[in-house]
Order: sequence, then C-alpha cells, then structure tokens
Amino acid sequence: MSTFRIAIVGAGPAGYFAAQALQNSQTDQLTFSIDMIEKLPTPWGLVRSGVAPDHPKIKTVSKVFEKIATTESFKLFCNVELGKDITLEELETNYDAVVIASGSSRGRKLGIPGEDLRGSFSAAEFVPWYNAHPDFVDVDIDLSCDTAVVIGAGNVAMDVARMLALEPSELDPTDTAEHALERLHSSSIRKVHICGRRGPEHAAFTSPELRELPKLEHTDVHIDQHQIQAAKDRAEAEGEVPKDVKSNLDTMLAISDAEKKNHARSMYFHFLSTPLEIRGNSKVEEVIFGINEVKDGKVVPTSETFSIKCGLVVSAIGYEAEEIAGLKYEGGRVLNIDGRVTGKHIYVVGWAKRGPSGVIGTNKSDSSDVVKLLIEDLKAPKNGADLGDILSKRGVVHISQANWELINQAEVAAGEPHGKPRVKFTDRKRMLGFAG
Repeated sequence: MSTFRIAIVGAGPAGYFAAQALQNSQTDQLTFSIDMIEKLPTPWGLVRSGVAPDHPKIKTVSKVFEKIATTESFKLFCNVELGKDITLEELETNYDAVVIASGSSRGRKLGIPGEDLRGSFSAAEFVPWYNAHPDFVDVDIDLSCDTAVVIGAGNVAMDVARMLALEPSELDPTDTAEHALERLHSSSIRKVHICGRRGPEHAAFTSPELRELPKLEHTDVHIDQHQIQAAKDRAEAEGEVPKDVKSNLDTMLAISDAEKKNHARSMYFHFLSTPLEIRGNSKVEEVIFGINEVKDGKVVPTSETFSIKCGLVVSAIGYEAEEIAGLKYEGGRVLNIDGRVTGKHIYVVGWAKRGPSGVIGTNKSDSSDVVKLLIEDLKAPKNGADLGDILSKRGVVHISQANWELINQAEVAAGEPHGKPRVKFTDRKRMLGFAG
C-alpha cells in the first residue's frame, strides 16, 4: 500500500473539496495523508469571511468541512503563513504534491481618478470588515453620509448594497462583526445605488439573490422597467434566451413593477453605467458615470454622462490572487493548465486557479477534476519531514483541528445569550487563548 503526503494551502471551500476528493479516491492500495495550511487562526475561508451574515443557510456547508477535517490522516495547521513560517520550496521538498487553494483576496482596481480618496473602498476591504476578518477590523468605514454607491453587477456587489441598505436590526440575530454592527446601527445611509457597466441581460447576479430583494422589510428597491424590458427584447432578438438570464430579467421586471412603500431606505439599480471619475475635496463627494448603449450585442460608450452625489463608494468588480513567491501569475490567477502548474508537483484549485467565478459548490467539481490529474502524476512516495516538527523547531504556534473546535465552541457559546449563531472573535491573541 502506498501513502502519499499532500499539502493543501488554504482552508476555504476549494481546499476542503480538494481534501474530500483525495479522501474519496482512496483504495486498498492508495491512501493519502493530508496537511491543510491556513494563515488565519480560523478555517473555512470565504464561508466565514465572505458570505453575507444574513445568508446563514449558505454557511451550513461548514458541516461538510468539519466532517472532512475529522477524518483520519487529515491535519489542520491554522495560523501558519506560507512564505513566512514555511516556504513553498519546503512544501515541495517534503510532500508528494502541493495544492494551492489560497483564493483571490485582493480587489481589482477601477483605474479611474479619485479612486484613492477617503471614503472609496474595495469590496475586498468592506466584506471582510463586516465579517470579522481579523486583518480588517480597523478599516475606517465612514457611514455618516446619506448616499452610497456600489460599483459592480455580481453577487458581491449585491451583498454589499444590501448590507448598507437594510435596517440594521435585521442583522442583530446574525454573526455580523460586533464593530460593524455598531457602526451600521448609527449609519446615516438611506440611499444605495448599484451601478453596472453592462446591460441587465449581462448582470452576474444570481436569481436567488434578486428574489430576496422584495423581502427587505424596510427598503424600497427601484429598477427602471423600460431598461429591463429593452434588455429582454435584445436578448430575445438574439435567439433562445439562456434560462438563468431569463430568470434574472423576469425577476428584475417583477421588482420594477412592485409597489413602493415609501420606506426611508431605498436601493437603486443603474445598468449601462461606467464610472469615469470619483470627485471630492480630500474625500468622496460625487461619482461621474458615462452612459453606455448596446450596439450589435456589444456595450459601447455614448457621449452622455450623469453623476451621483455620495460619501461612500465600494467597488466590487472582481478579485485577484495575492501572489505567492515561486509561482507565476497571469490575469490575477496562478498560471496553470487545467489546474497543473507546469514543471512542478504543484496544483491549483478554486479562485486561485480560475479567477473569482462560480458559487461555493462550483469548487467541488473543480477540485475533483484537478485531484484526478494529481493522482495520475503520482510516482513513488517521498519520505519528507513532519510539518508539525518543522513549525515547532521554529517556535511557530499553529492551531490544530482540536484547537479550532475550542475556538468554535467559545464563539457559539458567546452568541447564544444574544440569539446569534456565534460572536466571531477578531483578536488573534484571544483566539490563541481560547485554543489553549
């Protein structure tokens, strides 16, 4: 029987699904010993620090992760940073294969004047801020203005806009970060504008996200009915409309037609709108947009513009991978062919492989496909050094699965008196204390 040692870098969905695919591929002749490395003190990646707090059902996938993690021959090494505590070269030396599942955590830039003004943020800062990511606790989100602009037309943009537009009491029973909840309760924002460069038929929102909008109890949602109908006509003129596009457009039409209740809070959708400039004297005061049109199926600019006065801008136009020394990158992701990194026993899964696309479940099939290639490439097992021994000699304190379970229990216990699923800890020393 051959036992191969595999290192997985990143404890998010892609990493766990890669571990699951390895576990499911075991036979009487082939087994795997899996070490999962994560730089944060806590696992689960975007399920913990990316999924909106008012979407608790999506987070139940963590139960699958816990089942994978408590399987024999799986070890969790949280609080261990690649490039600082251990190098990629050392992992290559000591493991039969290395799987990079580190995701994409850096927000793409708009590349327009005024983007660096105070009050302009990327969703890559804003989302982890309200999700209690320990590295984003001190991001200074000023909510003292009455209007916010969210740039982007995907589910991340929708999450950001919804978090800003809903009545904060709706977040009280969630695991929203305590510091963010306090700031949201004192927020002056009453109008949130979502602006996308392309037409409604090209929006990357998913229908379930759109269908949730009419359920907001204290917020009116405004969508231009004529703009949606025009998009529907364009789509139908091109032939059979894809099922997901038709569902999106039908949902948007229903929202545009729904009765508005004159709530103090409102959300506005603007399609075919390209941000040209953010203006302000030392801080955000206004965003200038160019108006686009669709010609022969292509989005082209017109000479017309409009502006929105605001005090907060959050761009959600995609993510790029944080670069790891020893790997080549292209287009914000690790350079790879179907998940293989050429010339090395290194593989890449999830967003680090394909860019920020798909939903959590997409990572399951993606990781499974890459693991098949990994297994095809295996030769004779190496006799590498133990990661725990290496870290111990360097004085690196790692958080194991057992340690994480103590942190998890403490967070859940802290949330119970307040009717919350948990109160997330953000202080690393406090986490290490609870981890024993």
